[in-house]
This record gives sequence, C-alpha cells and structure tokens, in this order.
Amino acid sequence: TLSLSPFTGHKLLFSSSMYVLRYNLCLLCSDECFYKLEAEETEKSFSSPGYPVAYPPKVRCQWQIRTSESHAISVKFPFFHVEDDCTDDFVSIFDSLSPDESQAITEKCGQRPPSNPLEVVSSGNIMLINLIADTNVQSEYISSSSAVQTCGGALSASKGVFTSPLYPVFYPPAIDCKWTIQVPAGKKVRVKFTMFRMKEPGVDIRVCHKDFVEIMDTKYCGEMSTLALTSKNNILNVHFHSDESYTDKGFSAEYTAFDPENPCPDKFACASGICIAKQLRCDGWNDCGDMSDEMKCHCENDQFACGNGLCKPRMWVCDSVNDCGDGSDEKKCSCEANEWRCGDGVCLPQDIVCDQKKDCADGSDEANCQACNFKCKNEECVNKVNAECDRVNDCSDNSDEESCHCGTRPYKLNRIVGGQNAKLGEWPWQVSLHFQTYGHVCGASIISENWLLSASHCFVTSSPENHIASNWQTYSGMQDQYNHENVQRRSLKRIISHPDYNQMTFDYDIALLELSEPLEFTNTIQPICLPSSSHVFHAGMSCWVTGWGALREGGQKAQLLQKASVKIINDTVCNIVTEGQLTSRMLCSGFLVGGIDACQGDSGGPLACFEESGKWFQAGIVSWGEGCARRNKPGVYSRVTKLRDWIKAETGI
Repeated sequence: TLSLSPFTGHKLLFSSSMYVLRYNLCLLCSDECFYKLEAEETEKSFSSPGYPVAYPPKVRCQWQIRTSESHAISVKFPFFHVEDDCTDDFVSIFDSLSPDESQAITEKCGQRPPSNPLEVVSSGNIMLINLIADTNVQSEYISSSSAVQTCGGALSASKGVFTSPLYPVFYPPAIDCKWTIQVPAGKKVRVKFTMFRMKEPGVDIRVCHKDFVEIMDTKYCGEMSTLALTSKNNILNVHFHSDESYTDKGFSAEYTAFDPENPCPDKFACASGICIAKQLRCDGWNDCGDMSDEMKCHCENDQFACGNGLCKPRMWVCDSVNDCGDGSDEKKCSCEANEWRCGDGVCLPQDIVCDQKKDCADGSDEANCQACNFKCKNEECVNKVNAECDRVNDCSDNSDEESCHCGTRPYKLNRIVGGQNAKLGEWPWQVSLHFQTYGHVCGASIISENWLLSASHCFVTSSPENHIASNWQTYSGMQDQYNHENVQRRSLKRIISHPDYNQMTFDYDIALLELSEPLEFTNTIQPICLPSSSHVFHAGMSCWVTGWGALREGGQKAQLLQKASVKIINDTVCNIVTEGQLTSRMLCSGFLVGGIDACQGDSGGPLACFEESGKWFQAGIVSWGEGCARRNKPGVYSRVTKLRDWIKAETGI
C-alpha cells in the first residue's frame, strides 16, 4: 500500500468491451489509495480519484487486478490525461502484483486522443496499475478481462495482412509468434509494415535484444516510418518476440506475392522492396529511403553528374548548397580563389565577407558571421541560430523563452506509414475559413486566442465582399468538414491585409484575422509558434503543408483534412523555377519532380516545420503556384520570418 493525505469524491465507473471486472474495492484506511479488483466475464470500469474533475495533488494509487488462471487481463483507457512530463506524473502498468521493473508493461504520461487509446494486456492472470502524480490532472481507466489470442500461423493467400497480437492494443509480454508466408513457386514475398512501433527504454535498436521482429536473420525494433522487405524465394518466415517487460503498439504488415521478373509493374523497384513512380527515379531525391533510386543513373541534359554518381538538377550547381553530398556540385563554380560567391551567383571580393555590410543581395556574405542571430528584449544579442523556444535560457532576461506556449500537439499520435488523411488533433492550429454559403474557401493558422494568420489573396479580390469580416466564419479543431463535434466556430471581427500586398505578384501575401471572441485551447485547438525574424529554415528541411484543398489540379476539395510532407527549396533554385518572380518575402517548398503540393483551397494555410526543441514553427503561408504538383513548379509560400515584425506591430504577438 502507498499512503497519502486523505481525500474524498472517489468515482468508480467500471465498463469495457468483453468481460466485466467484478471487484472488491478496498479502501484499507482513510489515508490509503489501494484497490483490489477481481475480473470476471462481464465488464465494468474504474477511474482515478476525483474524476472527471481532477485527482488530488501528490497522489499515489495502486490497483491490483486478478482474474482466473484461464484468462488474461485487458485494460483500456478511453480517457487518459496526465501531465506531459513522465518525471513526476505517470501511470505505470506491471505484469505482476508488485512494481517490479523487470515485469513492467509500460509507463505513460501525456494526453491521448479517442482515436489512439492506450490499451494493454497481461501475459497471465494478474496486473498492477500505479498512478503517481505531483500535480492536479485528470485520468480515467477502463478494464476488462480477455483471453489472449493466439498468433502466428501459415499464410498462403497471394496477399494479406498480419499484425502483432491484439494490435492495435499493446501486445502482451512474454509471447512468441511465427508466421510462415508461402506463395506459388517462382514468386517472391514482399512485406511492407504500415505501422511499426516496438520502443523500449535502454534498447539499442542495432541489437534488438528485447522485443523484436526477426526476418531473414535480421532483427528489427524501435519505431520506423518505413520498413519493406523482400524474400529470397517463395517462403518467408516472420518471428515476433516480446520479453517479460515493456510492450508497445506492435506492428501491422501487408504482404503480397509478386513476380521477381517484374516486381513493380509500371513502377520502379527499390532495393528495399518499395515500389515508387518511375518519374521519381534519378530525380535527385532519395525517394526509396535507401538511395537505390538514385544509383547508377544516367544524368539527363538538365541534370548535373555528381562525383559520387548521383544526378542532381543542373540548376542546383553553384547554389552554395552541398546537394551532391560530396561537394562536387559546388567545387567548380565561377568565382576565383580570392572571391566570394553570393547565394545568387554573383562574385564579389573576398574581403566583403563579414564586414558588417550587406554586399550580396541575399545577405549571404554576412549570414555566418558573429552577428546578432537573436535579439533579446533587453537588446542583448545572442549568437545562436533559432534561439527562441528551444527550452534553453540564452537571454539574461529569459525573453527568448517567453511566449512559448505554442507549437505542441497535446494528443499522443502514432507514426503511421503512408496515407495522407490527417489524424484528429494532429494539426491543432489548422483553421478552415468559410465564406458566406460557399463552405470552405481558404485555410488559416491559430497564432493566439484572438488571432489567426492567413493569406491576403483570400480577402483582397475583385469582389469587395471578400474583405467584409462578417461574411466569414472560422472553424477551429476541425478534421472533417461534415463533422462539427468539438469544433469551435468564430466569426471575424477584423481582417487586416498587409498594406503592401500586390495582387499581380502576390508579394506580401499575408493577412491577420481578429476573432470576434477568443478561442478556448483544447487537445485539438492549439496555436503554432511564430519564428523570430532571424529564425533559419534551411534548404532541404522537411516540413508539412495541410488543408482541405483540391486533391488534384481542378479537382474537388477534400472532406478530410489532408497533410503532405514537402522540402524547402533553396532560393536560387526557387527563383529559377519561378522565372524570376521570387521576392525576399517568398519561399519555395515541394518537390521539383512534382506530385506533392498544396492546391486550390489550401491558400492561407500553414507550412509547419518541426524543430529539435520539440516545437512546431510556421515557416510559410500557402500563397501561389503554377497549377498543382507540376514538375519544376513547386508551391510558393509567404515567408513568415520576413513578415514577423509586421505581425508583432499589428497584434502584439
């Protein structure tokens, strides 16, 4: 038992899916939070003390659960909200009746969405749940008893799906499964994992000595965004093993039989077994993940042959970015040894570098000098790139860490391989803008309780009605355009378009939207961080564009919120592919090969980039482009860093 101060207001629910927990609640004395529960074949539920308001501070609770020897115990948490710091606040679950680390199933904190509940299963007929918390937060638990399903077996169909035991529930401890996949002679087996998560504290993923999937004498563990394997013949054995401690979501895998003579009909076959579109072959991007699509390439006339055999777009040569990886695209540039090459290709004398004067049009001669990368409120200069909101106090007045309650996703979300439908709460700053009775027209992002960020071209049009605030409705926390549950609807009080916005060139394409009443931040409604004017989003960085825009050029708008991973393209290349239309208030992001891009209806939405600090920052605003996802026509975005001072002047943010 664990003692604590006495409290009142216990609420015991008790419900679940298959069997019931019939329990005996044991409050052994008024200053103890200790329960003994007995599971039988019906379902009931229990909750943390004080639920749904909150449990007391400094709480220590234990639930011991038993069932008959012929059953195992399944525990599901449809509501789970514990402070997002497992140091002082967490729920730990054990495959025993004592808190033995070697028998730990999992330890969790944070918040989980209804679409991704925590659900664990014991290996036997006992389980222990501990709640340790130093703060006043909420949590609820639902338990049931269930026999553990068998796993493994023979698979002989031409294609199918197999998963870890009980997937997507946490797999049980101490279990072994073996699948034998056999396809017709002359064929091979391709296995692609659409979800793979076996994370465990202190495990070297190069060794995988605890929980793992073993295929062709190689063990795999940890969390992977891509994993595809191909058999050597028509039989493939897959072995799954979990040890006595710590479990996880496991995996879901698809397998198919294919002809090794033509493994990817009408597509390119990666060495990993993944099939990609043929046009992605030798385009300069590592689409396979193992570089096999960029090896042994015959470089086309519009490509540069790198020293390491890779092909890169010729326009990337001498752009001050090591695109080849071996520097060969930057070795033979036009400038002499005593000259400095600006980012736009102009050669200037070497002594202009770091002379505290901006000699290059793009400022590249002063970019890496001992300058003021971040200016604190007290005018102190910090020589550190992206100092704001990185959880380190660099300014003596700590102003670099002020206003950093942004850029986080409260819900814990799984990394799903493939698929473009966004999950509930995945992009909590995304807003849908509806005009009159036309439904969704543009996107926006939340930057505070009262302000949204969008694009001027959504409002400054040939029709003056577009700039009338009362004609617009905003929807925050929305995933599905036809489902408004837990969505906050707000009308607009003001639309502030940038005074220098140019309808011909889309320069200064930014607008601020003041809400008629403030938003209430929830698990699915949160602000994104605004970068400082000195923040650097480097070329090649992967970011995400989101919206309900058309799924293809000229197509219908999406019902479900869409997401796409795009890469920031350096300004020199961007200026070339936009035929000189780029200004310093713009940036390009996407893929020169085409295929992935923002489209009509995404305008005004955010380009969100994840930083090592764990925060999401808005790098751009969807502005314009030539068509959607065309080759050499990436999306163009308003560059937030260049417009940051104007945002602050208008909103105070």
